[in-house]
Amino acid sequence: MLVSAGVFAGSADSASPGVIASIGKNTQKMTYEVYAGGINAVEAELDVGYESKDRYHLSLAAQTRGFLRKLAPWSGIFETKGWRLKGGVETPEMHRSSAIWRDEEEIKEYSYGQDGSFKGLRIIEEGEDKSEEIDDELTQGTIDALTATLEVMKKIASDGVCEGDSEVFDGDRRFRLIFNHEADEILDATKYNVYHGPAVRCSVEVVPISGKWHTKPRGWLSIQEQGRENGALPTVWMAKIDESGPAVPVKIRVKTDYGTLFAHMVKYKNGVKEIVAAKAD
Repeated sequence: MLVSAGVFAGSADSASPGVIASIGKNTQKMTYEVYAGGINAVEAELDVGYESKDRYHLSLAAQTRGFLRKLAPWSGIFETKGWRLKGGVETPEMHRSSAIWRDEEEIKEYSYGQDGSFKGLRIIEEGEDKSEEIDDELTQGTIDALTATLEVMKKIASDGVCEGDSEVFDGDRRFRLIFNHEADEILDATKYNVYHGPAVRCSVEVVPISGKWHTKPRGWLSIQEQGRENGALPTVWMAKIDESGPAVPVKIRVKTDYGTLFAHMVKYKNGVKEIVAAKAD
C-alpha cells in the first residue's frame, strides 16, 4: 500500500489492525480489506495524525488473512514520527518497520535530523544487530515512504492536485516515489467500500536510483511493471474527508499478470465521526 510503510515488534498477531493507537481528535484511522480474485487476502489499518502543531505521526499495519495466511503468513507494522516545520513542511525524525515472515522478524529503525539529514539505520534480525555502515550516496536527501505519501495527501487537500516526487531509502535501495494526477472522479459507496464523494485518481511509480536492484525486476518493481504492461500503473484514489486534515486513500488498484488487486476502505474514523461499510458490520 502506500507503497510502503513499524512501531511494534512481537508475534504476528501483534500486527492485527486495531492495535496501533487510540483515536485522537487530530487523527484519521482507516481500515482496508484487500481482495484478490474475489478473496479477502489482506487487511490493513492506516493512522494519519498530528500530535501537536509541530509533530506528526503515521502508522500502517497489515497482515495476510484466511487461506492466504496459511500459505504466506506475513505481517508488517510501519511507523513514522516527525516534525512539522515552518512553511508546512513535514520531515521525519524516526521511521521503524517490523516485518514478520513465518515467525522470523526483521526490524529496521531509521533516524533523521531536523535539517533533513539521514542519521543512521539499525537492523535487527531475530534479536541480533545486523547494522552496517551505509554510503551517504544511498541515504542523504531521502525521506521515508510514509512521509513522501503524506506530502501528496496534503497537496490534494489544499489544491486538489495529486503530484509528488520524493527520494526514498528503504534499507537496501534508493528510489524516486512519483505520484501523478490522472483524473477527478466521483465514487459511489458499496458494501465493500465506505466512501462516497469526490476523489482524485493518482498513479504511483517507483523509479530505481541506486543500491541493490536486480537486473530483472523483482518484488514491488515486478508488480509495478506487470501493471504497466496491463495498461495501468498501481493506482490510488484519495479524498479529503476530514476538513482539518490531509486527504487519505479510499481505494487502491494494482494490476498484475495474475489478476487485479483492490484495496477497499471498509472503516473510517476521526475524532468526530465513524463510518463503517455494510460488509464490515
